Amino acid sequence: MVIIGLYVIGVAVLVALLFAVVWFVFGRGEDLPPVDRGTTLTRLPRAGISGDDVRRLVFAQTIRGYNTAEVDWALEKLAREIDELRDVVSELSGRDVADTGSLPTVQVPPIEP
Repeated sequence: MVIIGLYVIGVAVLVALLFAVVWFVFGRGEDLPPVDRGTTLTRLPRAGISGDDVRRLVFAQTIRGYNTAEVDWALEKLAREIDELRDVVSELSGRDVADTGSLPTVQVPPIEP
């Protein structure tokens, strides 16, 4: 009977030590706090958005699809970037016309199906 009691106590001590080691190594298993309402995890750079940035976009999913506020924010940011790029292109084209007196020509490769 004493041997069984020592065995149970030994196993309990071993389990407690193993639990303590795992707890200190891996943490207490706490969940991250919830994200504040109105905060998005969708990220885009402030300027100089590239195609890879757009391809890496991830939106939070809701019951009926994606979070519309996040999608609207990303589309507005992309629209502003396109507008800025078009302004730069038109400004540079205007400089070209002023310098040479004719519109520049650009070769556009055909789109493959």
